[in-house]
Amino acid sequence: MHAAGATSAFVEMDGRADALVDVLRAVGGADLSLGRVYEGHVNAVQLVATYGDDAQRATLASDVAAGRIFGVWNTEPSPGLTLQDSDGSRTLDGVKSFATGAGYLDRILVTARDGDGGKQLVLVDIAGQAARADNSAWQVRGMRGTQSGVFDFSGMPIGAAETIGAPGDYEREPRFSAGAWRFTAVQLGAVEALVRHLRDHLVQTGKGTDPIQRLRFGACVSATRSAGLWVRQAAHAAERQADDAIPLVLMTRGIVEEAGLQVMEAAARTVGTASFFAASRIDRITRDLGLYLRQPVPDQARDRAAAAWLEADHWGEDRWW
Repeated sequence: MHAAGATSAFVEMDGRADALVDVLRAVGGADLSLGRVYEGHVNAVQLVATYGDDAQRATLASDVAAGRIFGVWNTEPSPGLTLQDSDGSRTLDGVKSFATGAGYLDRILVTARDGDGGKQLVLVDIAGQAARADNSAWQVRGMRGTQSGVFDFSGMPIGAAETIGAPGDYEREPRFSAGAWRFTAVQLGAVEALVRHLRDHLVQTGKGTDPIQRLRFGACVSATRSAGLWVRQAAHAAERQADDAIPLVLMTRGIVEEAGLQVMEAAARTVGTASFFAASRIDRITRDLGLYLRQPVPDQARDRAAAAWLEADHWGEDRWW
């Protein structure tokens, strides 16, 4: 992906939402674990480009040109990751959990509480620090390739060049919530891949002559194509930081989830036992997608979207009422 230019292509968006949608779909359709890592890389480099100073952006440009892979880790067990000040120096204390790519990434953007309790973005060089990662508990049916374990930052020194932006920048809206459109594009790519595998099976086995199978396949195409329209609209709204971006993205998450669940069930029913063998691409995608669709708090996202639509129309200029 570095050789193809994908790791440095979207540091700045410059009106290229459609291009990023297509790349995320393509990567997600190939491998969801890779898609998860790549989406995190894009998120991280854009955060540094947005909130970093000139020197930090120059370092970022050098890093991505060299093929270094970034990520963002926010989840943590209590009491959380903190910045400790002592004798004029600063160190990190604590761990991050569900840390995608723990032990394998080069630069990681983490949130750490400062002395005033603010959530500060810190960019940490973790290349060669695999001993700090513990992925032994990451025993899951899907998304194993992400190696989302625990990473211990305790004692790592932090200089002024490593603190990015101001406290609170990470959760600044609408970027924080609306940025979720990126992982819906990755998930969509996997759903589309499942539809392609389902179509290939129907054609190769001759089952496509069965009207029941055609009805099921048609419903999958409809749901998946519709989800694609939502993802693209959400991407555009998020990238221009539109007023309705957050409700659109939150609703899009639910639309993609419904399409994924429908296509996974259809593939299992149509292909049957063969779709559950470990060597089956359908099995691999279904296991990965089944986990990826569960994060984070999908029911809460749909509830927030529905509440927003009750308060106002969130279709931009195309009003419903």
